[in-house]
Amino acid sequence: MVRGKTQMRRIENATSRQVTFSKRRNGLLKKAFELSVLCEAEVALIIFSSAGKLCEFASSSMQATVERFQRHTRETHHLERSLPHHHDQADEAANLLKEIESLEVSKRKLFGQGLGSSSYEELQQIEQQLHRSLAHVRATKHEAYKEQIDQLKEKEKYLAAENEKLAKKI
Repeated sequence: MVRGKTQMRRIENATSRQVTFSKRRNGLLKKAFELSVLCEAEVALIIFSSAGKLCEFASSSMQATVERFQRHTRETHHLERSLPHHHDQADEAANLLKEIESLEVSKRKLFGQGLGSSSYEELQQIEQQLHRSLAHVRATKHEAYKEQIDQLKEKEKYLAAENEKLAKKI
């Protein structure tokens, strides 16, 4: 038997409405219980019928769960008041995440990964960037060699002077 999609509107027939409420309430209580058991979640469910009848479920103490909820709500409200630019910070964080993703894509392309979707112009730009990077690395390496050679020449002079001193002592 295939059920049709239920329209989300008030059920006009009072008897049908009560039967639907009862079935859906029981299903919701069952789901709350399953969630608490399967996931070790702290669950509290409060339902008031249209007649004002209370139905509740709590995986632990209802009072403790409600107090925890109220503490959390107060803390969250306090944080929102203390951070008036929270929305701006969230936008900035989203922009930074996009920039990080873009940089990671560029880095992967420089490593030769994910080039299949690149256009000819992009590939040329990557090649030029690699040439510039290679030139920079070579220049840095050349400077390091020069410094090392200068240090070795200084050490050679020092050792030659020490050698002369020892030769004079002998």
